[in-house]
Amino acid sequence: MNDQLTSTTPLSRWRRTAFIVTLFLVSAFSQIDRILPFILAESIKKELHLSDTQLGLINGIAFAAIYSLASLPLARLADRGASRQVLLWCVLIWSIMTGLGGLSAGFLTMALSRFGVALGEAGGTPASHALIAGNIPEHRRGRALGIFSMGIPLGTMIGFGVGGWASDHIGWRFALFVAGGVGLLLVILVLTFTGKTAITSKQPGSATGNIWSAGRELLSKPAFLWMFIGANFLGFAAAPFYAFTAPFLIRTHGMTASEVGLSFGLLQGLMGIIGTVGGGRLFDSALNREASRLLHPPAIVFSIAAIATIAGLLAPEGWMSIALFVPAMLAFAFLLPFAFGAGHLIAGARKQALSSSLLMIASGLLGPALSPLLVGMISDAVGAAYEVNGLRWGMMIVPVASLLSSIALFIASRKIRGHLAVPPRQNVAADMGNQLSLIK
Repeated sequence: MNDQLTSTTPLSRWRRTAFIVTLFLVSAFSQIDRILPFILAESIKKELHLSDTQLGLINGIAFAAIYSLASLPLARLADRGASRQVLLWCVLIWSIMTGLGGLSAGFLTMALSRFGVALGEAGGTPASHALIAGNIPEHRRGRALGIFSMGIPLGTMIGFGVGGWASDHIGWRFALFVAGGVGLLLVILVLTFTGKTAITSKQPGSATGNIWSAGRELLSKPAFLWMFIGANFLGFAAAPFYAFTAPFLIRTHGMTASEVGLSFGLLQGLMGIIGTVGGGRLFDSALNREASRLLHPPAIVFSIAAIATIAGLLAPEGWMSIALFVPAMLAFAFLLPFAFGAGHLIAGARKQALSSSLLMIASGLLGPALSPLLVGMISDAVGAAYEVNGLRWGMMIVPVASLLSSIALFIASRKIRGHLAVPPRQNVAADMGNQLSLIK
């Protein structure tokens, strides 16, 4: 992960603009195709006669396991000069599999389609980052990364908003067909505007040792170990929150998919932007003031989010639930610049990418694979035993995991001072959270 990418020919201004816009669309449609089954969940469940447990498997293990396990080798392949080919194949695979999801006849075929989407999307972000590093000058790279990252919250808004409308008016199958078809058009843009494959050259002093031994060394540092534990709890909180909030609001409060998509999707997108930008700025500020309290801000935000989420799950009105879910939306985005920035500081030179990969695997594997399944099982069990809305109680996993993540972050924050590998004022969060502010 330490290879330095260089491009043989600088891009012209218009070509650079087309290149960045294309990658922004890649980011946005990756998020849209990931989000669609969440807002379409109730329609899919009814037509395919799925239980909440099966729904949790589809939106959990069927996506998280493949996504996490495939991301590291695809990232390594992209780093070694095949970034354009990786991106082309990834967009093609996830688009085809999204469309094929619309042909699903039952649980197995829907799960297989989500496996395919996860495999494609696993390489989208690392390949895009490699292309940006290889084709955009360093002094313009922050803006390019910012535009690319904007695809995540905007894709979330579009996925929930358009997906909710589609669920009510054209059906979930046609929604997946359209999303897959648009993705195939995106392949043409990638082929046309991403330029030649970047050339790989070894960076002096790069670490080329065994990645597993390097990972064990990093996890032996107490501060990073507690961050890794906190990231795992984050996955247990975030995955069921996104997978089951729409079904919860529809079942519990009688909202339509369109209403959920517009309200929840819009707020989630806005909180994603605010949380990432604000988190990046506060990370730099906290780093310059008090290193021993570096992770206190996200820990506090997660504590508040846990309490608010419990209240939201018990609220009597839909609008109250959505309003009380806002702190959780903010917390998930707010943590990103703190986690990656602190991870880079602890890891030191030539191990930053490894630290990011480990934190992404921690938050993207066990939690997303298991927690939606656990929520579904609790929902089915409580509903069958007491003839009540079991989903409300199944989703209590979200605030519990949020509180545990908060505790882990507080512990990591207390242990971080002795592991700082570089002087604080390097502002390593600049390209993590603050990058979004560069496009203003």
